[in-house]
Amino acid sequence: MAATETLAAVSGSTGSIGYGLAAIGPGIGVGIIFGNGTQALARQPEAAGLIRANQILGFAFCEALALIGIVMPFVFGR
Repeated sequence: MAATETLAAVSGSTGSIGYGLAAIGPGIGVGIIFGNGTQALARQPEAAGLIRANQILGFAFCEALALIGIVMPFVFGR
């Protein structure tokens, strides 16, 4: 009985673990995007508009991956 209860508890939390793993990549990506964008703004302040637009676009793409990670357990869940 204890093994069955433990398996049920682990099975219930796999979605949370999966999302946690899926959020690592976009989190790192957003950090890289904004870190490099800040460096680019420091080097070329006259290109601020273009750099900022590219930062926002990259941020949107990274966050789309995180949102897909949230939705997939619900789509493919039992």
